[in-house]
Amino acid sequence: MNMQTDKTSMATPTATSVDIRRILQMIPHRYPMLMVDKVTEMVLNESALGIKNVSINEPFFQGHFPSEPVMPGVLIVEAMAQTAAVLVVATFGAESEGKLVYFMSIDGVRFRRPVMPGDRLELHVKKVQSRGNVWRFEGRAIVDGKVAAEATFAAMIRDK
Repeated sequence: MNMQTDKTSMATPTATSVDIRRILQMIPHRYPMLMVDKVTEMVLNESALGIKNVSINEPFFQGHFPSEPVMPGVLIVEAMAQTAAVLVVATFGAESEGKLVYFMSIDGVRFRRPVMPGDRLELHVKKVQSRGNVWRFEGRAIVDGKVAAEATFAAMIRDK
């Protein structure tokens, strides 16, 4: 972590990158449900940018749809939520690692374009509000500069 100063001279804690090994320590998701490969940018308690490299080897493509593989929309939302979970854990620190995060609500979901094998899914999440262990986020999934999906969602972090 380093300290980055914005134009108003207020220090904002940032983490520049979280690799897959660290993600596996931070959140409990595992293959085939782990939907984020890396977090490339993060401002603690504020926002994060996750990456999901979509491969034809994903198990859901066997049935969704064999003749035209499309990533299921619910998994795109899940990928945004997992990126948000990494942000929450990084913000709370080591004592929150491995705790479960449950969806509480998903609102205003819009799917704008299909996500297909070979796409690099950029998962932009921004905290809207947090109270205790409940966090609310706005998320956007972007491929090649175009919004593929967007949603507002709330989640609760809890002990196992």
